[in-house]
Amino acid sequence: HILIMYAGSDRAPATVTRSKEDALVLAEELSAKIQAGGEDFAALARNHSDCPSASDGGNLGNFLPSAMAFPFSQAAIKLDVGEISGPVETTFGYHIIRRQDIQ
Repeated sequence: HILIMYAGSDRAPATVTRSKEDALVLAEELSAKIQAGGEDFAALARNHSDCPSASDGGNLGNFLPSAMAFPFSQAAIKLDVGEISGPVETTFGYHIIRRQDIQ
């Protein structure tokens, strides 16, 4: 997944200064690029995600839905394998989720 935090979102470090509105715009831009098929999801995660998983191309590994924020879990379980969500808002920011097959 790709997480775009904004100033004041949960666990956002002081280095994250973008506004909530700017975070949504960036999440929408990244989602559109991925949906268009011209961008590599893992590369965009490494370059743009504010989550520690960025270094692994956004890979969160396998998880139980209860381990994630409710809106994230609900969006993830609705996706088919290989499908990519639009921006999903949680208290941590905006997420773009790609569902992978269980490893």
